[in-house]
Amino acid sequence: MNLLFTLLLLSCASTNKMANVREEKVDKVITTARTFIGTPYKYGGTTRAGMDCSGLLLNSFKSIEFELPRSSADQSAIGEKVGLDDLQPGDLVFFATGKKKNRITHVGLVTERVSKNNVKFIHSSSKVGVVEINLFQEYYLKSFRGARRVIQ
Repeated sequence: MNLLFTLLLLSCASTNKMANVREEKVDKVITTARTFIGTPYKYGGTTRAGMDCSGLLLNSFKSIEFELPRSSADQSAIGEKVGLDDLQPGDLVFFATGKKKNRITHVGLVTERVSKNNVKFIHSSSKVGVVEINLFQEYYLKSFRGARRVIQ
């Protein structure tokens, strides 16, 4: 009985440690992304002089030495699928904002789940640059095409 209890205790400790490591990585990525708030939008850009949505995430994930693919469409193919109701900070959210409604053209990073209908995400908007806003705005809900969890 003592052996079983010890194994269960070690298993729980290991699970908690993994959760803490994930949380630390997510916090670092979000903190890094937020340093870019106010950076102007620039198609193909990856610097503080200007960046696009996938460039923002590329830079943010570099802070934890995690290399993301360059384009939002390619980023949408990695990690584990996540439903809208299960979004957590650190998840990537994808949108089809162009004329082709099934083609991923935009990506953002979930920063906070405030409530069921208030999920903050950071992205580089072609109109205003890097901003953090609520995902549950009509424009973003209509163009939402899925989410992925890449930090396990």
